Amino acid sequence: RINSMDIGFRSAPDGRGRSRSVPEEALMLTGDENILDIQYTVFWQIKDAGQYLFNIYSPEATVKAAAESAMREVIGTVQAQFALAEGRPQIEQNTQDLLQRILDDYGAGILITEVQLRGVEPPQQVIDAFRDVQRAQADRERARNEAEAYRNDIVPRARGEAQRMIEEAEAYRQQVIAAARGDAARFISVYEAYKQAQDVTKQRLYIETMEEILRNATKIIVDQSAMQQGVVPYLPLTELQRRIPRPTTTSEPSESQQTITPRPAPAPQQGGR
Repeated sequence: RINSMDIGFRSAPDGRGRSRSVPEEALMLTGDENILDIQYTVFWQIKDAGQYLFNIYSPEATVKAAAESAMREVIGTVQAQFALAEGRPQIEQNTQDLLQRILDDYGAGILITEVQLRGVEPPQQVIDAFRDVQRAQADRERARNEAEAYRNDIVPRARGEAQRMIEEAEAYRQQVIAAARGDAARFISVYEAYKQAQDVTKQRLYIETMEEILRNATKIIVDQSAMQQGVVPYLPLTELQRRIPRPTTTSEPSESQQTITPRPAPAPQQGGR
């Protein structure tokens, strides 16, 4: 037969009413020096009748005292928040193991089948303060999760941006190197041509340079050697003037463009001899 014992609270006689707390049994100190109201039930049965009858004077009182001692020792090693949240299964198991060892040391002949936590709460006098602390801890955890999510979002994007900049810089580097190599190859080819025909190359480079400089200007090339031989070059000035574009804006005529009207000569005086 399995027996049960409530510690820290007492159930209503008919099993339907509200249970009442027993502070002298329920209030316990945690490892971080907080007080908790612990209510639990111990289930036990006889495993050795001889030890049960002759080694202990009052089995129920022995189980109750050993259970309170075991629970207080376990609660004294944990944090209050742990006991209020995820620590209940571990507290139940540790208390059951410790309680069984105590009874075995007594030779009580009792087997603890289960320790079941019925309630783990702050004392009624400070429950509002505990709830404020829990809300603050929840807010802190939420802020931490949001910061972690932001970090997980921004860090990969920053790394991608950095990688893009590196790739663009590498592409620019390759472009500059290729352009420099092309310019060097062109210079070498020009130099090779220059070595083979220096005068011709000089003349060609000069003409190409002047063509680039005077691309949009009217150009006249005169062969000086022909002039030295007595040949007079023909310069079609009238044709060249027609090719010069005229300005589109109207301005006052300059001095060179003004029409000069000759002044009439004075009339001869009469009566002279």
